[in-house]
Amino acid sequence: MSSETPPPRTPGARRAALGEHHFDFADITKIKGGPDYSTAVGSCIEGDRMIVALMRMPAGTGAEPHSHPNEQWIFVVEGTLIARIGDNEFEAHPRTVLYVPANVAHSVKATRAADGVFFTAKDASYGLQGVRAD
Repeated sequence: MSSETPPPRTPGARRAALGEHHFDFADITKIKGGPDYSTAVGSCIEGDRMIVALMRMPAGTGAEPHSHPNEQWIFVVEGTLIARIGDNEFEAHPRTVLYVPANVAHSVKATRAADGVFFTAKDASYGLQGVRAD
């Protein structure tokens, strides 16, 4: 087994090094959640099999429909998010958890009342960012 840390799958993300077990999101470089489809910005950390990120979406903005080949969990920390997952729409408040299956088109927007802050986790079969849906 190599002791060299492989590069992150997501450009700009932090890849956990061997023996590194403690992270402060405030100290991790912020990246865009989806460069061409989302206003979400935050810190992303990747391990061998999991990716986690703490993201903020300015009030009234969000992510256009997109998909990715990895499943995703979204835990709402602050604000209210309006999520469309496949053909279903949800209003997600703090402490709500959303599940997005792999390859399912979805969008998420913060209401105009406040920024939306969410913690997300994905399997590391693919990076954090997806592809805009056509």
